[in-house]
Amino acid sequence: MRFVSPISAVCVLSVSAYFTQAHAQTHTFNISAHTFSDALAAFQKQSGLSVLANTEDTRHLSGPYVVSGKMSDVEALKQLVKKGSFTVHQSSPRTLVIEKAQFPKGHAKHVYAGGEEEIVATGRQTRSVMTVGGEQMQATMPGQNPLQALSILPGVTFTNVDPWGNNEQNSSIYVHGFSTTQLGYTLDGIPLGAGAYGNYNGLSPQRAAISEDISKVALSSGTGALGTASSSNLGGTIDFTTADPKKKAGATVKQIFGSYNTFRTFARVDTGNFGNNNSAYFAFSRQDARAWNLNGANRQGGYQVNAKFLHKGEKTKITAYFDWQNKSEPNTQGLSINSNDWLTDPTKQYTRGAFYPDLAAAMANYPSMSSKSKAPAAPNNQYYFSSAQRTDFLTYLKISHRFNSHLTWDNNLYFHYDDGAGVVATSIRTNAILTILGTYLDPSASKYIKNGQFTYSQKGIDPTVWNKTGGTGFATRTTEYTDYRGGLTSTFHYRVGHHNIETGIWYERNNNEAARRWYALSATNTLTPYQTPKDPLFTQWQNKFYTDTFVFHVQDTWKVLPNLTVMAGMKLEQVNTNGTLPVAALPQSLATNTTGSKTLDSNTQTAAGGTISAFKPFLPAVGMVWDFTRHEQVFVNIQKNMNSFAESGYGTTSPWGVSSQAEFEDFKKHGKPETSWTYEAGLRTFRPINSKFLDSISGQLEYYHVNFYDRLGAIKKPDAGISGVGTTIANLGDVTTDGVDLSFTLKFNQHFSLYDAVSYIKSRYDNNFTDGTELYLAKNKTVPGIPVWSDKFVLRYNVGAFQTQVNGEWMAQRPGTYTNTLYAPPRFTMGYSARYSFYNIPHVNNLTLQFNIYNLTNARTWSSLAVGDTANYTAYPMTPRTFYGTVSASF
Repeated sequence: MRFVSPISAVCVLSVSAYFTQAHAQTHTFNISAHTFSDALAAFQKQSGLSVLANTEDTRHLSGPYVVSGKMSDVEALKQLVKKGSFTVHQSSPRTLVIEKAQFPKGHAKHVYAGGEEEIVATGRQTRSVMTVGGEQMQATMPGQNPLQALSILPGVTFTNVDPWGNNEQNSSIYVHGFSTTQLGYTLDGIPLGAGAYGNYNGLSPQRAAISEDISKVALSSGTGALGTASSSNLGGTIDFTTADPKKKAGATVKQIFGSYNTFRTFARVDTGNFGNNNSAYFAFSRQDARAWNLNGANRQGGYQVNAKFLHKGEKTKITAYFDWQNKSEPNTQGLSINSNDWLTDPTKQYTRGAFYPDLAAAMANYPSMSSKSKAPAAPNNQYYFSSAQRTDFLTYLKISHRFNSHLTWDNNLYFHYDDGAGVVATSIRTNAILTILGTYLDPSASKYIKNGQFTYSQKGIDPTVWNKTGGTGFATRTTEYTDYRGGLTSTFHYRVGHHNIETGIWYERNNNEAARRWYALSATNTLTPYQTPKDPLFTQWQNKFYTDTFVFHVQDTWKVLPNLTVMAGMKLEQVNTNGTLPVAALPQSLATNTTGSKTLDSNTQTAAGGTISAFKPFLPAVGMVWDFTRHEQVFVNIQKNMNSFAESGYGTTSPWGVSSQAEFEDFKKHGKPETSWTYEAGLRTFRPINSKFLDSISGQLEYYHVNFYDRLGAIKKPDAGISGVGTTIANLGDVTTDGVDLSFTLKFNQHFSLYDAVSYIKSRYDNNFTDGTELYLAKNKTVPGIPVWSDKFVLRYNVGAFQTQVNGEWMAQRPGTYTNTLYAPPRFTMGYSARYSFYNIPHVNNLTLQFNIYNLTNARTWSSLAVGDTANYTAYPMTPRTFYGTVSASF
């Protein structure tokens, strides 16, 4: 772990010089609260003033907070912070400042702390770092995926078909031109892997911690810290931080009700301080909701448990954490889009739905054995059902020891186990699916083969295949996962003179497995989206991977002048993966369409595998931050990063996903891991404004340039469907990206604030590329899935215990194909929330009522996109307008 100055951890930094102190007002106060934020909310309501404070300094204060009687505003605020070493003074007629006593006046950096945290925090590092706090996250959408909270930041494009952002199958995030699996993710410093669906080396953040237990989410949008435990952070890192246990015993209960039968429960119990500076909490959540575009039997949600223990000794800090979750959620089928006017054409589909649990309707839709029957209307046919099932156990033990004022040693030992499956009950009436099933269930049925594949169009479906799959016209395909991984991070921090030297290692051992299996679906054994089937008809393939990751880093942060800091460092990264294939797919089951062939094509194969190492001995980073005025600073950062090879097999963007052992050996000899050079420079301001209407302005302007080398891509031919037939690995060449982000927060007196973020990005392919048979003229084309322009805003109003906000996001059109021939049209979405807190209720610390509207304007637009070739792309619909009510109480 790195030492982080309290200055760098604040929410929005806004004041570093103070105005002439005005005459203090006198009011009659009656404040009784258990948390500091609640106490400040009451103070603001009773005094009519706003408060500036460093939340990193004040969050450790312990209650109760009681102020009663007639006194000056300054004296009342002093009583609230009397347990800490603080000074209180007035910076303007409407603003009071809480300051650490040891900070020289004029040099502390503050945030608005009138009972509410800032919308976005801007860090003061040599690189761009922005933070969204847990309170803002819950205000926007209670219980949401913490990754979705980053969608308000500049340079970020996050989309999901689910209003909470929880559906992993279609979740999509781009940061400065890099996609989901090219970013790094950590929770309290623990690596969460590459963020892939069916993650092979980690888990998603919403599975690693309950949403309400996340205290903040920080995005390093260009480059992550050298000590970040990630081997995929080409385009920066996303760090999730869980809340610490409270010092005072208590409990919190939250209940959410909403559209589509939403029912979410959250409960947390804090022990408060016990023993020798110990504290802990236990939290539980349960979510159940209908998938909005499916019928009522298709439910999403599950259960989750968190526990955290904290010991703060004189020199040693010990933290232990545990997470368990079990969930199942139906997957939404995307639509294959082949025209730019799809959304405005009333004859086109917007959602695909699923037949489950009406098997009779599914069978009636796809007539069974007739040789004259047509195939489903591929590629937009419906599944019977599709779902993702995941169970995780995650735990860590963190020990930090301070030897003296110069030397600290941080250690973090962790373990993660995942068991999951992606389940699809699909019609067997397509050539691709029939070819797989026929190869295993009736390999000698040559009369049903045409053009190298099994077919229904000439002779009808092979009755052997039909009967063995259950006689319904459907079969169930699974991709079953297990993942065991554990590791250690160990970091020394040594402060000497004006230097802060950091050096550390990260080691992880990961054993993961994935298997493709097929099951019968009969009228008497219909299966469900909520169970993994048993007794497969056959295992099509099975991959096992054994990976050792070792990363070493060292850096020096040198305070050259009081207002100038320089950082330089490097890391060594080596990832060795041994990919094996205990069960290889029969070549015929991966057959491509061969015109005129009367037998199954046997050319396509799966790779037996072997060991490949991704190794870079020197990945440098240099940067500086210069406070050239009391309110403005400049930062510059340059860094090189590497993305290790994905530990996954056939059908994925991985060396083990090629179609023959010869191709694997060739890649092992000549292939290279993805790398990037990132250059970023920016200007920050934290300026108070002494005007009648505007209190302060804070913000950041950033320019970045990225050279992305040796980009790997999986190319899937049109209409390949879920079979994966025709998928191969292609080198897409290099990508060059230039972009500008501008974000700012305006504070209008103590009641109004406006946050806005504007982004421009030009991310272009440097090369044409081929998938082996087709040339894609992609050179100088825009990287698909990313809007060139975007704008996000949050307008907040608060007075006393009431707060309301409107948030919005606009995206320009997004290319849907590599050659930019198709695109998703521009989209604009909005959300709304309002809440009111009641205090001074007997035996209740506070009672809060909250109301949220998702997709306020009921926009009909695309959420996530899955990039296509030249003829089509896959798009997922946006959740319609939905309503949610939340009741929460703390004791």
